[in-house]
Amino acid sequence: MGAIGDRNVGCGRGVGNWYSLKSQVSLGKKLAQQVESTAKLIHDPMVTGYVNRIGQNLVRNSDARLPFTIKVIDSDEINAFALPGGFFYVNSGLLVAADDEAELASIMAHEIGHVAACHATRERTRGRLLNLASIPLIFVGGGIGFLAVESASMTMSISFFKFSRSFEAQADYLGVQYLYKSGYDPQAFLTFFEKIQATEKNRVGRLAKAFGTHPPTADRIKALQEEIATILPSRNEYILDTSEFGEVKTRLAAIDNRLKLRRDNDSDGPTLRRAPENAQMTESEMTSGRMR
Repeated sequence: MGAIGDRNVGCGRGVGNWYSLKSQVSLGKKLAQQVESTAKLIHDPMVTGYVNRIGQNLVRNSDARLPFTIKVIDSDEINAFALPGGFFYVNSGLLVAADDEAELASIMAHEIGHVAACHATRERTRGRLLNLASIPLIFVGGGIGFLAVESASMTMSISFFKFSRSFEAQADYLGVQYLYKSGYDPQAFLTFFEKIQATEKNRVGRLAKAFGTHPPTADRIKALQEEIATILPSRNEYILDTSEFGEVKTRLAAIDNRLKLRRDNDSDGPTLRRAPENAQMTESEMTSGRMR
C-alpha cells in the first residue's frame, strides 16, 4: 500500500501504451469539449465543490500522474466516467443512488483507476479501440453503465467491449486500494456492487449480451472480498458517511424540484395573446385565463 503513487500501473511504452501524458490530456480535452457541448452540467458551488473535494482526495491517494478536472452532469443515470487526461464526470444520479459518501467514493475511485492505468490509450495503441468518443461506455463498465448503454446506440459490435474484462478487473483492484488509502471503508465498494447485482437479474436481451464480455458482478465481488481480506490491513475506523453528503443530496433534490417547477410553468402556464379590436370574450374564455 505504501507504494501507491510511485507505481507505474499501465502508462508508458513498456506496458503497451504509446501515448504520452501530454497527448492523453490533448485527447481528453477534445472529448471533454464534445461531452460538454451536449451534456447539461450542474454549476451549483455546493454540489460541484463537494464532488471535486472527494475526487481530488482520491486522486492524491492514487497512482494517477496528472491533475484531474471533475464536473457534475445533471442526469438521472447512475453513472460516472473518466476520459484520458483526467477529465472526470459524475452524474447527479450516482449521488442520489449512493447511500453514503463511501459508496460514491468507491465508484469514483474505480474511474480514477482506469485513468491511472491508461486503459483507453493502451487499447488505442493495440488498435482495438476505434472510436474514442465511445470511451465513457467502456469506462463505466459492468452494471454501473447499464443506463448509459441502454440509452446509446446498440449497433456497435459486441467485440468492442471485450477488452473491458481485464481492465475492469484492474480498475476494481486499484480503485479499492485508492478508496482504502483515502480513509474510506473498502466494504462500500462491495455494497454498491451488490446493488448492481440485484438489478442485473432484470436485464435481458441485447443489453445482457453487450455486457457478456465484462467480468460477472459476482466474480468482481469475490475478487474484491479477497483483496480486502489479504492486502488491506484492518483499521479501527473508516470514513463511511459525512453530514455534507446528506446536505448535498438535499441540495440536489431542491435543484431538481426547481427545474421541474420551471419546466411545468413553461409548459402549463397561461398563454396571453393580444385580442383583436372589438373582439368579444366568451365566459369560458374569461375563466380559462386566455385572451384571443
